[in-house]
Amino acid sequence: MKALINRFKTDESGATAIEYGLIAALIAVAIIAALRSVSGSLSNTFSGVSSELDGA
Repeated sequence: MKALINRFKTDESGATAIEYGLIAALIAVAIIAALRSVSGSLSNTFSGVSSELDGA
C-alpha cells in the first residue's frame, strides 16, 4: 500500500497533460488575436477584389 501511495505522489503525467493544455490554449489565443488584427484589412481586400470583378 505504501508503494502505491509513493508511486501516486511521484506520478507527474497529469501535470504534463495540464501544461500541454495550457500551451495549446495560449497558442489558440495568439492565433485568434492575430486573425482579429488581420480581419479588417482582409475584408477590405476581398471587398476591393469583389468590386473589381463586378466592374469587369
